[in-house]
Amino acid sequence: MTVISWIVLGLLAGAIAKFLLPGRDPGGLVGTTVIGIAGAFIGGWVSARWLDHPISKDFYDGATWAAAIGGALVLLIAYRLLFGNSRE
Repeated sequence: MTVISWIVLGLLAGAIAKFLLPGRDPGGLVGTTVIGIAGAFIGGWVSARWLDHPISKDFYDGATWAAAIGGALVLLIAYRLLFGNSRE
């Protein structure tokens, strides 16, 4: 996959992570989008590095999507823990 594919995957992974973890985010829509993109990159890297699942050339690979969504969820939870009270 190209970098553009990972960005699109990250946008979708961020939206799915936001759907799975509803509530107010300190960064709003832009913050969640950036977290989704970063989560896709980090999830793909972790999957390839430590889980022995090489990066697939196919955009519709289920393991790649799971890694991207998982990375976005982890980053979203960490972001809420670190900066959760900044909007109150």
